[in-house]
Amino acid sequence: MFRTALRNVLAHKARLLMTAFAVMLGVTFITGSLVYGDSLNRAATARVSDAFRDVDVSVFASDTRAGGGPRAGIDAATVAELAKVEGVRTASGRVTGFAAVADRDGRLLGSGAEHKAANFAPGADGKDPAHRFTQGSGPTRDDRIALDEKTAAKGGYRVGDTVRVGTNEGAAGYTLSGIFRADGPETSGGASLTLFTDATAQRLFLQSGRYEDVVLTAAPGTSAQQLLGRVEAKLPQGLGAVTGAQLARIQTRLATGESDTMGQILLGFAAVAVFVATFLISNTFTMLVARRTRELALMRAVGASRQQVRRILLTETLLVGALASAAGIALGTGVAVLLQNVFATDGAPAAPLVLTPTTVLVALLVGTALPMVSAWLPIRRAMAIPPVAALSAAEPAAPARTASPRTALSAALALTGTVAVVYGALSTAEDNRLVIGCGAALTLAGAIGFVPLLSRPFVALLRPLLTRLHPVYGDLAARNTVRDPRRTGATAAALAIALTLASGLSVLGASAARYLDRATTHDFAADYLVKPAEGAAGLTPATAAPLAKVPGLAFSPLNQSTQYRLAGAPSVLTGVDPSTIGRLLRYDVIEGSLDSLAKGRIAVADFKAAKEGWHVGQVLPLERTDTRQGVGTAQDAGDRRGSVTIGAIYRADEQSKLLPSITAPDSLVARYDPAPHTDGILIDTGAGADRAALGKVTRALGDNPALAVLDEADLRARESGGIGQQLNVFYAMLSMALAIAALGIANTLAMSVLERRREIGTLRALGVDRPGVARMIRLEALVLGALGASVGTVLGVFLGWALGRTLQENVVGYALVIPWGRLALGVLVAMAGALLASLWPARRASRVDIPAAMTEQ
Repeated sequence: MFRTALRNVLAHKARLLMTAFAVMLGVTFITGSLVYGDSLNRAATARVSDAFRDVDVSVFASDTRAGGGPRAGIDAATVAELAKVEGVRTASGRVTGFAAVADRDGRLLGSGAEHKAANFAPGADGKDPAHRFTQGSGPTRDDRIALDEKTAAKGGYRVGDTVRVGTNEGAAGYTLSGIFRADGPETSGGASLTLFTDATAQRLFLQSGRYEDVVLTAAPGTSAQQLLGRVEAKLPQGLGAVTGAQLARIQTRLATGESDTMGQILLGFAAVAVFVATFLISNTFTMLVARRTRELALMRAVGASRQQVRRILLTETLLVGALASAAGIALGTGVAVLLQNVFATDGAPAAPLVLTPTTVLVALLVGTALPMVSAWLPIRRAMAIPPVAALSAAEPAAPARTASPRTALSAALALTGTVAVVYGALSTAEDNRLVIGCGAALTLAGAIGFVPLLSRPFVALLRPLLTRLHPVYGDLAARNTVRDPRRTGATAAALAIALTLASGLSVLGASAARYLDRATTHDFAADYLVKPAEGAAGLTPATAAPLAKVPGLAFSPLNQSTQYRLAGAPSVLTGVDPSTIGRLLRYDVIEGSLDSLAKGRIAVADFKAAKEGWHVGQVLPLERTDTRQGVGTAQDAGDRRGSVTIGAIYRADEQSKLLPSITAPDSLVARYDPAPHTDGILIDTGAGADRAALGKVTRALGDNPALAVLDEADLRARESGGIGQQLNVFYAMLSMALAIAALGIANTLAMSVLERRREIGTLRALGVDRPGVARMIRLEALVLGALGASVGTVLGVFLGWALGRTLQENVVGYALVIPWGRLALGVLVAMAGALLASLWPARRASRVDIPAAMTEQ
């Protein structure tokens, strides 16, 4: 039986090529996802292990913030005492913080990444074991710094250059004393790392003479665990200690979490590709078995049992799956390299490829089981035909009947799934998304069963357009498409799955992008918004003070102050400059006047006023409830209370990131909170946002790279640009499923051409030329593509609406946006893929030998 199966595979290799290719693509995606995830995890683990290679014990301050005040840290005397503990070879105090490095043009290096700083802690030999210098040496004077080599390379800096560095204390120029290699987790994802002297780091990030933690190395003959026990016995209250191995395990879990998530996402898309491939494989074997019905019946007639014939066919699928899986594993390893380049970030070290036995086993299992499971039903159906009936004629195509059990099951699944999706979308239960997910799976399964029934009315709807394109070939294409509705439905369903996901993602992405755009730029009337760089501390009212020296500049900090109760309602006040805020934010005042801010009154958003029942002119008792030490000027409860009057009510969306719920004059906020959190600084230059204005604002702020000066486009990109990038990545992943669906169309048409050789020969004998035959096949492909794309787009919009509804409860202002252009582009891409897939079958059909085809039985 094995020899027979092998001979059949070799005899029908052209017909099995598409099946093998589909299996290979699915296995390629799975292998690439697993290898990519394992490689990232291995690289992250290696980086963390390397970072803690010279750490035996780490001592840290467990009370990093005493009473909400500044970090307590560890004093130098404690570090000296720890150095005297038996078994300690070295004791190094460490300080970390935020430092943004500017390039030679003053722009922030590594925008979007973290910007880290630490102290250079040399030992007796003048070297810091935590940093390996490739050029120069660590800073030994307070006006010098050292940079990691990737940041130095991006900025074009060399040892001896002057580098401008911004911190939460301001910006200053430093001389670059050295460049070091940093492959640890502190510089992953493109983050920069700047080293300062002990004194400078303590002054900027902590307190003079204090450290965040102390790194201890063990003397020869002392284990890390022994050293930990001795150190813990000597620690004063408020300090704790762990071994470097424990720290490494904690950091490894943090470092591998992101790669695990990405690996799971990739595996999800791989599962979609494999699911789509099942339709192609099942369709292929349905046509292959139907084509070989007489051959299989002859084997039965000469003595082969039904089980033997079934084993031969299953062995054929096993051989095809094994060969395709081997090729898929090889290609998947290459795909992992491609994924590393696609998802690479600045500063991320190259991860060595990791191909584990588990990955190979999973890929082989999927690649061999997939074709066998997909081929089981066609083989079982073929084995049910009596040999005498099969010898007399080929199995006729089984039409899709409205009263068949399959149709009833599809209707039940689709109805149940639709009800579940609608219920989940309208429900406020916590598990509504799980309900939508289960309902979506049922709806999709039911829709797949319904596609064969939809093929006839859909083709009837397109027939006028097809006949207008060409009266003869269009009509023939329409008739040929509905000749076997089940085959047509299975082919179109594969394409529908890919379009469902793509359309659903488009709806969610467009809706989220519109929400973020409205939340960030709808109320923005200024030229610039100043925000802190990633990882920097919040701004303060003093940050904006230098702007007052620039003539023609109108500005206002957004001084946000929390812990208030207005008329008993918890509230947040945002202090602004009453004289300029009207030029900087778009206030749609519906009652009262914004000019009342200058009189010490407040303005309230309409949703806040409606919720609390407030109106213009109402006097509200105010109480500041934050009693932390050092907050406010009040010394007793009476000084924390007062009253305010509502001077205006304005229209606002709750999701706005700029327009506050309560706008107050900055003098009012300063009365109760001398240290509010400044959320941003709005600036109007009077001449618009141009290069000269940007330079003027940047210089006024001290050329501090820790401050991002954003115009409207920058603000939009900062808040919503990531959505478009993520969608593009997901579309690229879904293209694999789309490619497999296109292969299904090519396979269906190719097998259809083989079955219709005699018919095509007759058409050619009646005068149809080769271009006409090719045009007929291409029109059939367009019908298949249009059917799959239409079903997928409708389902995608429906599911996108349902998932979007679940966001409206938590994301106020989220609204459904249907991206008609993107959806139309998806349909066009699907039809273009179908047309491209038809080129080879159309060429084969046009080259059919007329005499040979006419004599076929």
